Amino acid sequence: MQDLVETAELQAFAKTVETQSLSRAAAELGVPRATISRRLARLEERLGARLLRRTTRSLVLTDAGDVLYRHARIVLDAVTSAEQSVRRTDQSVRGDLRVSAPMMLNDSFFSMIAGFAKRYPEVRLHMHLASQHVDLRRGGYDVAIRATSELEPGLVARTLLRSTLIAAASPEYLAVHGTPRSARDLKDHRCLLGFTRGELPQTHWPLLRGGKIAVTGSLIANELAMLCDASLRGLGIALMPMLLAKRYIEEGTLLPVLAGEVGAETRVFIVYLEREFIPPQLRAFVDTVATWASAEHENMIPPRLGPKLAPATSPPPTKNAALSRVRKPDTRTKYEPSSRRSAR
Repeated sequence: MQDLVETAELQAFAKTVETQSLSRAAAELGVPRATISRRLARLEERLGARLLRRTTRSLVLTDAGDVLYRHARIVLDAVTSAEQSVRRTDQSVRGDLRVSAPMMLNDSFFSMIAGFAKRYPEVRLHMHLASQHVDLRRGGYDVAIRATSELEPGLVARTLLRSTLIAAASPEYLAVHGTPRSARDLKDHRCLLGFTRGELPQTHWPLLRGGKIAVTGSLIANELAMLCDASLRGLGIALMPMLLAKRYIEEGTLLPVLAGEVGAETRVFIVYLEREFIPPQLRAFVDTVATWASAEHENMIPPRLGPKLAPATSPPPTKNAALSRVRKPDTRTKYEPSSRRSAR
């Protein structure tokens, strides 16, 4: 009977796939690089298949490696959960926690993370900030914060906040290019586009009545703050959460476009994989983020964007304006009743 694959070999293989580097895998596992190489070679020999193609600059999974990785990740997660269920009967909060979060967060979020790290010093926190929606299982992440209207199966999701997507542009842009009267008019406008799931450039915007409208972009970015900034600078029409656009609409530096036609509801979630045993550090982090979002949802937006506005200055008063002020005296303090004057 052929020997079973060792957990250490699967761990070396999975960590190499996730870090895309033998050296980084060795550093994260706390073993020499040569040990990782030996374990990978032994695994390939045991299975009789090439799992990774190694060049001087990259590591590429073979078809066999891709299949093995998906199964290996399930096995390793199960082993970790089994160990934690026995070792952590005291429910102490310690161990590794890999977190994926969007870049469009400000000091309030960073302060919350620092507070979590101070409260749980035995948690080794890995923070990965990117707009791309990572695959939690394949990427080796424990938890992610993401804004979306759709979630893939197999995830537990907790809503942090709700918002609506709104199309908006600056008054300067609309003065030059005109205001679209229907969604079909967007084909004649410069649209500022994001990336679907943080991966592929948008080709469509959602409609409130359902369905989508095709759009083309003059600027494509995977960061909502950049798209909002570009719209403030008159570069085009952007689709963004109302939470982000609200302050600028109130100021008049952005104007809603097709408010009754283009848009959708969106939510910010904290998500993690379904599992029978939830590690204490994961539960503590989810609760911490949910509490922060409940109290600080208005602060989940970046600082002020767009060009700096000149301070408002009042024009010098005209002669008529000065006279109008003189003609409005406070009779209760400056004038006496005529009867009192005549008595004197």
